[in-house]
Amino acid sequence: MGMPAGTRRWTAAEVRELQDESRAWPRYELIAGALLVTPAPRVAHQGAVSLLLMALAGYLDTETAGEVLTSPADIELEPENITQPDVFVVPLTGGRRPREWPDVKALLLAVEVLSPSNAEHDRWTKRIYYQGAGVPEYWVVDLDARAVERWRPGDDRPGIVRGSLQWKPAGALTTFALDLPRLFARVLDDDIAAG
Repeated sequence: MGMPAGTRRWTAAEVRELQDESRAWPRYELIAGALLVTPAPRVAHQGAVSLLLMALAGYLDTETAGEVLTSPADIELEPENITQPDVFVVPLTGGRRPREWPDVKALLLAVEVLSPSNAEHDRWTKRIYYQGAGVPEYWVVDLDARAVERWRPGDDRPGIVRGSLQWKPAGALTTFALDLPRLFARVLDDDIAAG
């Protein structure tokens, strides 16, 4: 279940050791000393992650703003905090992508697709962390509500997007646009033939 594992304070070194032992699942994250443990996701979750990855990759192929990646990852934007966003965009440095996880010092975008086991942490713990770390965009994809909660640093409330999700990272010449009703229809098998 995606909840803190006990009340003791964990270190980044301990979490990395757990990650080495477990391979990919469960997924371990660390925020403010709290260990977050997430089991393997549902099929719909992974479908949404795949479609988001493909859409962002297509957009970033024409823009040189960054590179889109997925977890498992080992993102430490701040010391002793490790996150693994479902989908994320790292900025390019000198036109190059990072070679190792410790090279990732910033994100242009972090995306979490909600699952029953992680909703509280994605909406609160991680959202507050990403806002504080200065991540320009944090999207919480809610498959049940068929909406994306869009958070930016300093926001007290999310923007709720149900139609076209648009994003233009710093340095981009064009705007990314994603048809959310179509994405949700494909992920949730509303009408596979139409997708």
